[in-house]
Formats: sequence, C-alpha cells, structure tokens
Amino acid sequence: MKETGPGAEKRRHERTPLCARIRITHESFGSRIVKIRDISLGGVFLLVEDLQMPPEGTVIEGQVQDDYMERPVVKMEVVRLEPSGVGLKFVD
Repeated sequence: MKETGPGAEKRRHERTPLCARIRITHESFGSRIVKIRDISLGGVFLLVEDLQMPPEGTVIEGQVQDDYMERPVVKMEVVRLEPSGVGLKFVD
C-alpha cells in the first residue's frame, strides 16, 4: 500500500543507480557535462555541484555521453532542486 500525505513517496518508477555523464543545455547556463546519480523510466537525478539550475518547471535538453554511439537529445523538466543536484522528468 502506498503512503499518502506530506513527505510521501511520489515517484511512479523505480530508480536505478547509474554512473554516467550527460550533457545538459539551457540558455541560462549554456552547455555543461554533469554526472547522473540515478535514472528511471520517468526521469533522472543529476549531480550538478555548483551549477545554478533554472527554476522548477523549466525544460532543458540532455544527451547521455558515452563511447558506444551518439545518443538522442531528450527534453527534461526541472521538478526538484536539492543542494546535491536536480531531479528532472522526461517530457515529450
């Protein structure tokens, strides 16, 4: 049974730890490569350190950086800002 009320877990998808880099792009900070902490079917949490992220509701672009092949650029909405990073939801 899911907990409800203040502080209840709101995620619909299980998070999976992931050690990878992603290039994020937005007019407020340009283009930066940051680390991914975890990912799910619905979104991703990035470790952005000292990067000033735009406010919740802002859509940014991201592209996973790895050595296998070029990855698609995806749109993600800022849904949570924390001292350690930012939670992003995948959008169409």
